[in-house]
Amino acid sequence: MAPVLFALFLVVPFVELFVILQVGQAIGALNTVAALVLVSVVGAWLVKREGLGVVRRVQERVARGAVPGRELVDGALILFAGALLLTPGFVTDLVAILLLLPPVRAAVRASATRYLRRRADIRTFGPGRHF
Repeated sequence: MAPVLFALFLVVPFVELFVILQVGQAIGALNTVAALVLVSVVGAWLVKREGLGVVRRVQERVARGAVPGRELVDGALILFAGALLLTPGFVTDLVAILLLLPPVRAAVRASATRYLRRRADIRTFGPGRHF
């Protein structure tokens, strides 16, 4: 996992810089900065809207006595999207906006849940452990 994170921290800034320069050459520097600011403002509004919706759903599930598992994963994905929006660049903003769309978030949530379930099963009932 550490090599993957290292590669991401190394590659993503270069990709972002390349895309910003390409967009800047195509539409101009001022328009590029304006587009980055606009995407960040719209993204912040979406993060707030989606985040408040998740908080409301968590409260409803807790009031009914249910565990808000799905909502907590949604909250984590929205928090991650908010962090990506803080990173200047078009690529991270695109990934963040996609994560804020409920159908995309549902697909990522399902994939993340499967991955976490597998990890929990391996650690709990790993090789040689039979309960």
